[in-house]
Amino acid sequence: VIWNSYKNWIQSYRDLPILVNQWANVVRWEMRTRLFLRTAEFLWQEGHTAHATKQEAIDETVQMMNVYADFAENHMALPVLKGVKTESERFAGAEDTYCIEALMQDGKALQAGTSHFLGQNFAKAFDVKFANAEGGAMEYVWGTSWGVSTRLMGALIMAHSDDQGLVLPPKLAPFQVVIVPIFKSDEQLAEISEVALKIKANLKKVGISVKFDDRKTHKPGWKFAEYELKGTPVRIAIGPKDLENGTVEVARRDLLEKNVMPLDDNFVQSISSLLDNIQETIYKKAFNYRKEHSFTADTYDEFKKIIESEEGGFVYAHWDGTAETEENIKNETKATIRCIPIDQKEEAGKCVYSGKPSAGRVVFAKAY
Repeated sequence: VIWNSYKNWIQSYRDLPILVNQWANVVRWEMRTRLFLRTAEFLWQEGHTAHATKQEAIDETVQMMNVYADFAENHMALPVLKGVKTESERFAGAEDTYCIEALMQDGKALQAGTSHFLGQNFAKAFDVKFANAEGGAMEYVWGTSWGVSTRLMGALIMAHSDDQGLVLPPKLAPFQVVIVPIFKSDEQLAEISEVALKIKANLKKVGISVKFDDRKTHKPGWKFAEYELKGTPVRIAIGPKDLENGTVEVARRDLLEKNVMPLDDNFVQSISSLLDNIQETIYKKAFNYRKEHSFTADTYDEFKKIIESEEGGFVYAHWDGTAETEENIKNETKATIRCIPIDQKEEAGKCVYSGKPSAGRVVFAKAY
């Protein structure tokens, strides 16, 4: 549909570049579905672009990989590896597939986003040409496509959650703060509500999203458990004694810690700083987990021992560059090459499987 449309839209270099972004639902007849990660129907965001030059298309492809990496790390608090797929793993019809790879808490990798440099392959298949600026000669356009999907929700859940439920980074939480009143009478609730609504208003002034849960149908303990399950980053509890003392109880979801804080002039700034700290702490926890579960293997026995362990993780190992070796390793261990890292260091070595020369290490892992 996209490239058939581009054939009608593009005649001249003046029509380029075309940068199309869409949000859509997709149906794929998956043999084995997995909630969030591989479902028969899912939502995705994807882009399709057409350019006059090869370099412009490559720049677009790399830019989108970096956009996805930035979102994953700075909003999802999810550290990712940026890299290029091998020929066997790249998107069909692409010359290069750039990707971001994340490590889940069970030691398995998850492809969190891809960006494809299509070269002129789709342009030639659909005969999409343009008259260039240097005399009007007809040339094929250069294309890219890129996308992420609701798989990111699966990544968020698997990377950060614990036995109590979700752990949401503040930058993505529907509500960053929930205020729960502790009361025994309507009179107490009215007094607490007056203070709670002032707190809510003051926090909203600095851009913090707040929910005041004054439902009478559920007890405070039930609400505490509910918001832990939903991953709300900060919970503020206010009871009659807090009103007397001019304090509140503040609980952070990520570390399950509680502290008493004074309702003074610095309260709003303290909550804002706490949210920043939670965002950073969640990222650091995931980053440290990846660091502790990233290994180097120099022999096939070492490689298999790491891959077959319960902990799993990323394995940096030499590969001879052949699809045959890649396929044999996959068949024998179920591990795949997740990416050739963008920052791959030149390092002469021998392939862990074949013993043939290798110019650098690639990242292997079992994956979803």
